Amino acid sequence: MTTDSFAPLLPALLQADYKALARCISLVESEYTGWFHFLQQLPSNQIPVVGITGPPGAGKSTLVDALIGHWVSAGKKVGVICVDPSSPFNLGALLGDRIRMSQWYNHPNVFIRSLATRGAMGGLHPKIIEISDVMKAAGFDYILVETVGVGQSEIEIAGLADCTVVVLVPEAGDDIQTMKAGLMEIADVFVVNKADRPGADVFVKNLQQMLAPAFQHKKTTVSILKTAALSGVGIAELSQSIADALHQNKQTDKRLWLLTEKAWHLIEQNKMRHISKAALFAALQQNPQQNLYQFVQQYA
Repeated sequence: MTTDSFAPLLPALLQADYKALARCISLVESEYTGWFHFLQQLPSNQIPVVGITGPPGAGKSTLVDALIGHWVSAGKKVGVICVDPSSPFNLGALLGDRIRMSQWYNHPNVFIRSLATRGAMGGLHPKIIEISDVMKAAGFDYILVETVGVGQSEIEIAGLADCTVVVLVPEAGDDIQTMKAGLMEIADVFVVNKADRPGADVFVKNLQQMLAPAFQHKKTTVSILKTAALSGVGIAELSQSIADALHQNKQTDKRLWLLTEKAWHLIEQNKMRHISKAALFAALQQNPQQNLYQFVQQYA
């Protein structure tokens, strides 16, 4: 491919050509020649990004699957980014969402892209901002981002999503205490999934009591919902709560802070582009006992 490989792809992308969209994502992800210039040509829009996050086993993928079904039945177009954990050695991933959401892969109103974290610590992909902006250009009504369940470090989703949904299960119990300082404070909507299990009502009540002091200092309201994603219970209410949160966040400074976080991340990424982990590894291999602070100063 030539350096102008993106030129024929942009018009097709703007016409919601999924093959062009998939190709653009791959080229941007691999930083193919001209990728940054291509991103500069993308139109600005306000298509909402909804982050689905929470601890492992909470049923995030099942909830995303149910939301897709609800929105598609309402005539909406949905783009989905599913991020799976990577091996720390080869950075590969299982990408199991391809199996869990297989019914939507050939649907004309749904596009699903599975990504690996590639070692990123926030439960997301290193190019998640760029990829989500490429997907916005394809004219979806909603873009869903399902993150890796990694606990408190997962709060990075708050810097990407216009609305953040934190998914928990009744069995979480005392574990929510350990998440309160990070994951629990980024939510626009709390979902207690698998609420058909015993103890769901008690868990919701305890969650409300625990979060009450934090809610008093917030200018916006935060919903706590019960769902049973496998049977579709509570999905319509969740969709409405997401819509309410998106509208609510437009009335506050959250969008400006969101843009600030994205700009900061992109500038930071650009400044670090000339540094590779492989080169650092090779340099440290020569003298692993050296002062690390003196070592990094030469790259500052």
